[in-house]
Amino acid sequence: MTDEGFVCQGCGQRHESVPFSYGAQAPAYWRDELADDERSVLEDELCIIQAQHYFIRARLVIPVLDAGTDFEWGVWVSLSRDNFRRTVDLWTTPGREQEPAYFGWLSTQLPAYPVETLNLKTEVHTEQVGTRPHVILEPTDHPLAVEQRTGITVERVQKIAELVLHPRA
Repeated sequence: MTDEGFVCQGCGQRHESVPFSYGAQAPAYWRDELADDERSVLEDELCIIQAQHYFIRARLVIPVLDAGTDFEWGVWVSLSRDNFRRTVDLWTTPGREQEPAYFGWLSTQLPAYPVETLNLKTEVHTEQVGTRPHVILEPTDHPLAVEQRTGITVERVQKIAELVLHPRA
């Protein structure tokens, strides 16, 4: 199914391939007017809101059981100020992947779930320099946490594509 594309239920058109990743450009709490706030910054990998809230970009990886690759949500996770500073201090340090996991709150609303994804508890695992951290959700019965633990199918990846590419009001 991934190589042959699919007929989208959202638009009725044929898409050439099924995307296996999506990413949010900013944490859910970012607002455009914050760009003018000297205490706020939004960069590709880091975000600070009003010098009080600290976020990093990370990967939430979900195994795809019937494909040779994983599905990834590009998400933002809030960290404590101390853990954010530690992350920034180690940003270009080889061996940083040896750091213990940091606690964080998922700060991205993902459209493919019937219940809120904001503020799910996470562990943030630092990766090698040049690779975004990955998050592991607290093992709850939230549909996203269940999918991360048990995996999804290519059919589910297609359903996610339909929801992301053609959101319904």
